[in-house]
Amino acid sequence: MAFFLIQFTYDDDAIGNLVKNPQDRSVQAQAVAESFGGKMHQFFFAFGDYDGVGIAEFPDTESMAACSLYLGSTGAFDTMKTTLLIDPAEGLAAMKRANSTQTGYKPPTG
Repeated sequence: MAFFLIQFTYDDDAIGNLVKNPQDRSVQAQAVAESFGGKMHQFFFAFGDYDGVGIAEFPDTESMAACSLYLGSTGAFDTMKTTLLIDPAEGLAAMKRANSTQTGYKPPTG
């Protein structure tokens, strides 16, 4: 299973609808994630560059991509950014592999 950070902004119509009809969007976020085999672990509205963020878990990147494509197709979002997250053990393994792999790469020179 893979974890993802999802950051989004609603379009103007969606924001207007939320003001006219306040609602807990975490219920919908969980239902959509489950439709693609995932689980929404956290969902927050936010101040700043994004209207909301979520931490979701999906069985693979294809499932997350399909979910993201579906959400984008609804027209409710101006922006959606998805970031694959790695846990500390995966990060440590990547560091060790980077340290031990001989690539022969030479950086550009002037």
